[in-house]
Formats: sequence, C-alpha cells, structure tokens
Amino acid sequence: MKGSKSPIHAVTTWVRRQPPKMKAFLAVLLGLAALLFLRMVVHDHDSLFVAAEFVHALGISVLIYKLTKEKTCAGLSLKSQELTAMFLGVRLYCSFVMEYDIHTILDMATLGTTLWVIYMMRFKLKSSYMDDKDNLAIYYVVIPCAVLSLLIHPTTRHHPVNRVLWAFCVYLEAVSVLPQLRVMQNTKIVEPFTAHYVFALGVARFLSCAHWVLQVLDTRGRLLTALGYGLWPSMVLLSEIVQTFILADFCYYYVKSLVGGQLVLRLPSGVV
Repeated sequence: MKGSKSPIHAVTTWVRRQPPKMKAFLAVLLGLAALLFLRMVVHDHDSLFVAAEFVHALGISVLIYKLTKEKTCAGLSLKSQELTAMFLGVRLYCSFVMEYDIHTILDMATLGTTLWVIYMMRFKLKSSYMDDKDNLAIYYVVIPCAVLSLLIHPTTRHHPVNRVLWAFCVYLEAVSVLPQLRVMQNTKIVEPFTAHYVFALGVARFLSCAHWVLQVLDTRGRLLTALGYGLWPSMVLLSEIVQTFILADFCYYYVKSLVGGQLVLRLPSGVV
C-alpha cells in the first residue's frame, strides 16, 4: 500500500499541472502576500536593502567556495559576471559624482569580488568553463539597455551624461542574470553550488524590490516624484520587479528540489 503524499508534494504537483497564466497569477499572488508580510513584520524598510546586500554576499561567498575548493567554474556564466561588473562599475561612477553613501562602499566590495570571479574563470579555471553553453551574446543585453537609457532616464539636475549612465546601470542590472539562465537552460542540470548562488540572487533581488515597493507605499508615491518626472520613476520600479520575476521560476524549482532532498537540481523543459 502506497503511503499518502505529503501536503507539499500535493501542492507542487497541483501547481505544476496549471497552465502558464495560472502559474503567473499564483506567482503574483505569492509575491503580494510576501510584501504584505514584510510590511507588517519589518518596521524599518531600509533594513530590507541591507538584508538584500547580505543575501547577495552569501551568494558570492558560495561562489568563492566553489571556485577555490571545488576548483571548477562549470555551470557558471562568465558573461553574467561581466555584465555584473559592468553595471557595478557604472553605478560606482554615478555614486561618486551624484550621491556618495553607504551603497557606494557595498558596491565597491561587490565589484571587487566579481572582478576576482571573472579573473578565476578567464585564467585559473578556464579549462572547466562551459563556453559552448554560455552562448547568449552580450550585445543582445547591452544594446537594448543603452538605447532605453537614452530614451528614458532621470530628469534630475545632474549632468545629462550621468543621468543616462544612471539609467543604463539600472536597466542592465535587471537583466544581467539572463546569460546565467541561458547556461542553466542549456545544461538542464544545475549542481548545488551554482543553484545556491542563483537562488541567493533571486532572494536578494526580491528583497531589493520589496524595499522599493514598500518605500513608495510609505511615502505615498513621493519617492517616485523625487526621482523626477515622466516615465523614469515607473521604469525604476518596473526594473526592480523584472529582476524578481526573471528568477521566480528557477527559485520555485530550487525550493521544490530542496524539499524533495535532491542535491542536484534538474530543470524541466521551458524553465528559465
């Protein structure tokens, strides 16, 4: 006689059988519930940004462990790391010339570790780099972001070039993970350390998105007007939301795999 299925297994099976539109609706519903929970539990919503940076740091720590102890970069996208270094470099420049604060220091630390990861992948661990799987051309990501930043950027008092660069790094950050998702899509099997790293990115970006959304609610929209007028304030918020939903599908299968006790994550067709 077969044992009864666990509630978690029953729920995941039911979700998997739903059409794409229903899955999207459930994802939005879950996100709104999480935002409501954070708004009730976290009183200082600025701490969500700190939490996002902390989770991101944990993800990078996992990545460093993989590269130094496992001596392999298999499953990692060099192009995603290069895009990350690119938007961090631009954001650092904008921070120095526009609004130097604690975020600048955090970005400097993240950029330093990202450059180290790029160095390890390009030189020390080049033999394990899956170049054939990392096949999303960077210009497919960079050029649309550059064009969009020329069209829609802040309307603040800063120099026009700096305003365009600020918009560029916001847009690029939102989609910098796409090459990493392409690698996982091509391999279909994601080893634990890479899965932990990408999941940490997903959580960090959700917390960052929650920080922005809750700040907008707390200020009754004044935060958006402080960023300028036109389409730019809406694009900032949209970029934060896009970052979260790009990784939502992967995070679902990660949690499902973790609950099922699987060390290696296997992605079905059509995921990411």
